[in-house]
Amino acid sequence: MNNLAKKRAELPKTTIIDNRKLSTSHQRLAEILQEGMAVLDVGCGTGAITRGIAETVGEKGKVIGIDNNEDMIRKANEKHSLPNLSFEVADIYALPFDSEFDIVTSARVLQWLENPTRALSSMKNTVKLNGKVLVLDYNHKKIIWKPKIPKEMEAFYSSFLKWREDAGMVNTIADHLAYLFEKIGLDNIAIYPQHELVQKGEKTFESQINIWSEVAEIKGKQMVEDGYLTEEERVIAEKKYRSWTQNKGEYLSMYLLAVEGVRRN
Repeated sequence: MNNLAKKRAELPKTTIIDNRKLSTSHQRLAEILQEGMAVLDVGCGTGAITRGIAETVGEKGKVIGIDNNEDMIRKANEKHSLPNLSFEVADIYALPFDSEFDIVTSARVLQWLENPTRALSSMKNTVKLNGKVLVLDYNHKKIIWKPKIPKEMEAFYSSFLKWREDAGMVNTIADHLAYLFEKIGLDNIAIYPQHELVQKGEKTFESQINIWSEVAEIKGKQMVEDGYLTEEERVIAEKKYRSWTQNKGEYLSMYLLAVEGVRRN
């Protein structure tokens, strides 16, 4: 990962990843896991989804979560202790495993990389022949808010996408995954829409729609440091968006695909 992309991918303290669950945050993976499987979770963060994987494959299975963030791996080891689960610091571009796993997966990770093809090749090498590579990721250009968000937040979001693009990240990565899977030689490629939809009145509405408040707060500060907006613009965008979520927000759709392929060689 180049230094700029790595810096911009850094995730300071946040509850977003800590609150994710296998059943709701990585549905296709939950469907194909079987008892006794060996699974590698790439970009595991603090291990919330990874723990769910380990619980599903059971004692006869083996699950390893890797992340390049040492602090997150430390937290994962502190929070999740199971006999069949371990966490390691590793680089997605040079994974230290060879043909060991039934499934290698990454969720919402490739969106932060400047070279997803290289990362996928590294992931492919970790699975056994006839094992599966499963990636879950977004197309950020297909997000839908209803009604329209405040113009200040629209401007922030546009700057956010530019900030990512300038670091080499692919904002539309979800819709490129099938092509990249084919490019690295995976077979039986299948696409599963997993769009994150939430409407007013649903139990998770407030927490899900406010994800972008957290982005404006956390990533927005990095964007200010990098000169993509002023602190005043960031604060106003966050404030206006929080007001919109409380008073006007009715619907959010985040375009998310799970793409699956099989290693034949």
